[in-house]
Amino acid sequence: MRIIFMGTPDFAVPSLEVVAEEHEVVAVVTQPDRRRGRGQRITYSPVKSWALKRGLEILQPERIANPEFIDKLETYGADLFVVVAFGQKIPTRLLEMPKFGCINVHSSLLPKYRGAAPINAAIVQGENITGVSTMYLSEEWDAGDLILQAEEPIYPHDTAGTLHDRLMEKGAILLSETLRQIETGQAPRIPQDHAKATFAFKLSREDAYVDFSRPALELVNLIRGMNPWPGAHTLIAGESVKIWQAVAVEQSGSPGCILAVQDRGLVVGCGEGALLLQELQRPNSKAVSGQDFANGLRLNVGDCLQRQEE
Repeated sequence: MRIIFMGTPDFAVPSLEVVAEEHEVVAVVTQPDRRRGRGQRITYSPVKSWALKRGLEILQPERIANPEFIDKLETYGADLFVVVAFGQKIPTRLLEMPKFGCINVHSSLLPKYRGAAPINAAIVQGENITGVSTMYLSEEWDAGDLILQAEEPIYPHDTAGTLHDRLMEKGAILLSETLRQIETGQAPRIPQDHAKATFAFKLSREDAYVDFSRPALELVNLIRGMNPWPGAHTLIAGESVKIWQAVAVEQSGSPGCILAVQDRGLVVGCGEGALLLQELQRPNSKAVSGQDFANGLRLNVGDCLQRQEE
């Protein structure tokens, strides 16, 4: 099939690889180059970097809904559009353009966790199983008819980063089978049960705030689900501190107050139970163990950490 691929971040690269190996990619659409970092250097999206090495044609519209750009896409005569973590809403005219339609790879078991942050949400909500879905795109976000789904377990020590890496590979495998079924006319169209839809909206830094008045188990899931971005954080000794790793322990005490300083880390009381903080990071510093963190700030049992929001 002649395919136009639309995608931007790392998550989309294995899917692009599969499409390029098995079909004709007539164009790759990705987000415009951006300036990043202290030096404000122009950086390419991971999808663009991969496509450049393979000599594929690359298109980078500021707005995919621009009528002139839509006219340009029509000249390629694509049979199918494949969209994976592209970052812009696909307008109706494009949805109707290719003869096989537009399909998407989404990193959840739809209709659960529609939206921009399904991997994070699955961990934060304490799920044991998630997965990937392929679907036909519709005008409503992540609400189109399902094609195929594949489950993936969430392990107790998974972070959003580790789960992301497994799901991006599983998504590529599922996409390959989806394309085969579309090409042979076997692909199903299964309407989603919209009444069961849940949502995972785009994350902000505020979503990652660790409030010790919450139960310890909830905070463990929050810390895992916000790793590596935006990074769980709280106020300790007046500083915004990242918490990269923590486990719940069966101790109790005042929320936000230090209950113990151990070789394994820093124990802090929560609304229910306590958190053993194992890896923390002060601003402009490297991540250290909970014990080294406590020693560096001269924190002692009985000290209470600030909990007001930043």
